[in-house]
Amino acid sequence: MISIDADNLAQLQVEAEKAYPYEACGLLVGHLTVQGDVEVVRVVPSPNIAAEKSARKDRFEIDPQLRFDVMRACVGRVDDIVGHYHSHPDHPAKPSTTDFSMAYDKEYIWVIAAVPQGRVSHVAAHRLNEKGDAFVEIPLKVK
Repeated sequence: MISIDADNLAQLQVEAEKAYPYEACGLLVGHLTVQGDVEVVRVVPSPNIAAEKSARKDRFEIDPQLRFDVMRACVGRVDDIVGHYHSHPDHPAKPSTTDFSMAYDKEYIWVIAAVPQGRVSHVAAHRLNEKGDAFVEIPLKVK
């Protein structure tokens, strides 16, 4: 399971709607709980580098400098990057084949916001299965 507080979820949703019709993206910072769940404590929006590079609206790429800066800021702390989020304008909150081709870390959470016609309708969390050959949806708890 992944948990996120209402303010962080609201920030993610605002970013997703603001980016429409392009994909929004960003990092999720948090930690594993004693129970083995992922707790998100901070959402870090990123410019969508893919949207800046092409006219394609269905791709995202987190700014590598932002990722590096967040990784550096987390050194020696309990919290670290636990995943990322992105939006799917006019598509469901399910990983696409492009998302799967970009998945490289089985531990990372993928939070996806469906944004039909510019308004978030659904947010879901996913991660790669143990074999790393498919995404599975995991429960998303809002605190």
